Amino acid sequence: MRILVINPNTSADMTEDIYQSAVAAKQSATEVKVTNPSHGPECVEGTADELMAAYHLLDIVREAESTDHFDAYIVACFGDPGVDALRELTDKPVVGVAEAAIRISSFISGKFSIVSILPRCLIHLEDLVRRYGGEKRLASIKTPNIGVLDFHKDAESAKQKLLSAADEAVREDFAEAVILGCAGMSGFADLVAGEIGVPVIDSVTAAVKVAESLVDMRLKTSKRNTYAPPTGKKYK
Repeated sequence: MRILVINPNTSADMTEDIYQSAVAAKQSATEVKVTNPSHGPECVEGTADELMAAYHLLDIVREAESTDHFDAYIVACFGDPGVDALRELTDKPVVGVAEAAIRISSFISGKFSIVSILPRCLIHLEDLVRRYGGEKRLASIKTPNIGVLDFHKDAESAKQKLLSAADEAVREDFAEAVILGCAGMSGFADLVAGEIGVPVIDSVTAAVKVAESLVDMRLKTSKRNTYAPPTGKKYK
């Protein structure tokens, strides 16, 4: 089994963090490759960033489909940018890390919280939760003003903000599980779980396990209607 994990931003540091989390999560026989576009935003922290990042994801998957063989694709950004578009380009499973984490939380908790990055992302995160059917189980969404790249620029401060927000979600909002709502938080799940005493879901880990399961079950993306290939037309 070969899985291509795509970091939609251009940060090499984040790509390396995502690679480490993906490798730690995979089965021994699974081969994981992680890549990122060479053009686009350094990090994704809003809708404009997501749109620019998603555009370059299309090129990555088109090239991978024509030159290499992968059994599944993962989009490693918690906004799940471009996931539906990529599903139109391939019959391989395409897994967004947010969808994987939110759906997995239902197996282990009644109520969950998301600890994410900036307050400007709150509405988008609420929309994602509704889309993936988690609104009735949502305890809270915490946006403790952490920049995506802060775990490399000021790691100790970012870690303390993450821990404080996760603890508050459990104590004040009665969360029974916490989702780390940014791929830049990869690798911190065990640390946070040890501090707050409830399960903590690393979204990259969740996506790897979902992708492996779909491939093991020999399931492909349906090409009937919703994820059918783009209709024939000229592109200028």
